[in-house]
Amino acid sequence: MSTFPKLKTNAVAQYPATRALRFQNQALRFVDGVEQRYRDSAGPLHRWEIRLDALDESEMAALEQFFFDNQGCFGNFAFTDPWDGTQYPNCSLASDELDLTAMAEMQGKTSLTVIENRG
Repeated sequence: MSTFPKLKTNAVAQYPATRALRFQNQALRFVDGVEQRYRDSAGPLHRWEIRLDALDESEMAALEQFFFDNQGCFGNFAFTDPWDGTQYPNCSLASDELDLTAMAEMQGKTSLTVIENRG
């Protein structure tokens, strides 16, 4: 299993970054209008919005190779939470599209969303 690539600074994200928790709850509505709710997973799932600016060519190449190796959101990988250093072993990208922009030399940027998977 692969690991999300780190920048030259040994970080996986830059500021501003966003982290969110979500629960997978389901609701069934019966004919009489009563609802029954249940949780579809054992606990919360994490989601990180990773925005990266001022990337050099080697960092952009590493991200592009990582995206290619994982085939977009098909593959899974380990991701280290930038807030508390916890490693989540089963994560994937949220999109099959990678937009790498080269503004100038040593000025690349991109944005990725990493989601934690169950199972």
